[in-house]
Amino acid sequence: MKKILIIFTAIIFIFPALLSADRILIPMDRAQNNHLKAYGVAFYCLQQGYKVEWLLNYRAGSFLTPARDDIGEICLLRGVTYEIIPDAEVENIYRTIEAENMEVILLEKPPEVAIYTPPNKEPWDDAVTLALTYAEIPYTTLWDEEVLDGGLEKYDWLHLHHEDFTGQFGKFYGAYRNAEWYKQEVATNEIAAKALGFRKVPELKLAVAKTVKDYIYSGGFVFAMCSAPETMDIALAAENTDIVPKEYDGDPIDPNCQKKLRYENCLAFENFTVSLNPLEYRHSDIDTYPERTNYIKNQDMDYFRLFDFSAKLDPVPSMLVQCHLGQIRAFMGQSTAMRKSLLKSHVTVLAEVEGFDEVRYIHGNYGRGTFTFLAGHDPEDYMHMVGDPPTDLELHKNSPGYRLILNNILFPAAKKKERKT
Repeated sequence: MKKILIIFTAIIFIFPALLSADRILIPMDRAQNNHLKAYGVAFYCLQQGYKVEWLLNYRAGSFLTPARDDIGEICLLRGVTYEIIPDAEVENIYRTIEAENMEVILLEKPPEVAIYTPPNKEPWDDAVTLALTYAEIPYTTLWDEEVLDGGLEKYDWLHLHHEDFTGQFGKFYGAYRNAEWYKQEVATNEIAAKALGFRKVPELKLAVAKTVKDYIYSGGFVFAMCSAPETMDIALAAENTDIVPKEYDGDPIDPNCQKKLRYENCLAFENFTVSLNPLEYRHSDIDTYPERTNYIKNQDMDYFRLFDFSAKLDPVPSMLVQCHLGQIRAFMGQSTAMRKSLLKSHVTVLAEVEGFDEVRYIHGNYGRGTFTFLAGHDPEDYMHMVGDPPTDLELHKNSPGYRLILNNILFPAAKKKERKT
């Protein structure tokens, strides 16, 4: 009983100012102790029915919440920096936002989040899964059967695990065809394809890619990294031809497959050339690797620059690039970077490698929904290899690369605030 009284007394002393404060500001500039968990606090607020204001470009995209004891408590428990803001100071913040390249975005409802991921994958093998788990944002996992059975309709936001939608198992055949994990992955996918009525894995993955595309068209928000963006567009373009060597699906490629690609089916890319060599660890020339090694000699040179958008005129890309750094260390993956010259004209570039034909972060609209693609595998593991240990985000709680991932989680909750004139 005495211990309970001590704890209760401590809470009273911690939160007296909060009881009468007007707002809580969660800063997202360098003053923030834990940027990644701050997104989880914003998500928590939405779950509790609290409205959150996302202050674009104000202190690197800070959050303004109601003054509630539970919000202050959750910030303390998760190590998130917050400030108690009196009413007069809130008005000053609004005036600053009105006068500068800033904007107030109202977050109203927590999105239902899903991750398309194989059931046999370790949770640390995907940066988005790591980010959501660390930030304490709830999500559901689903796989081919659930997608094809209409399961995407339940969700507002979908992340695509670094999947190979061409059905070539990541093109790991050359290096890993005798490895047990590779054999198991092939066997698992082949069993799934047959169980779902498909003749081979590439046909199953094409059906999934088309379903995801329809989900976007109907209003879904899709975020993908690594090989998923590239291979989904390749699969969609190759709908009526066979680009998959027999080493992967048992039958030969169509010798005229390159000429039969239908780029109009693609979401983001066009005019690309596919790799038909089963031993080449590459899907197409959408990925700038290995050519990029001619101008990026080592990881100390490897950075990309975020674009600075008008928060008032372009709030969507502004949301997606909120960060406390404008230049971010790059990272490799199954698909390391995207070739700028192969982007469709309607795609918005969010980040690029200056001076080269390379972009790292893009966004586009399709129907009533959107897609956002981030190149590379893990923002805090420059050259992630098969079998590498998991990234410990407690060591990277202020990661600017992981912030880009988490910006996307809040995007579906956003509504541009109507301010009185």
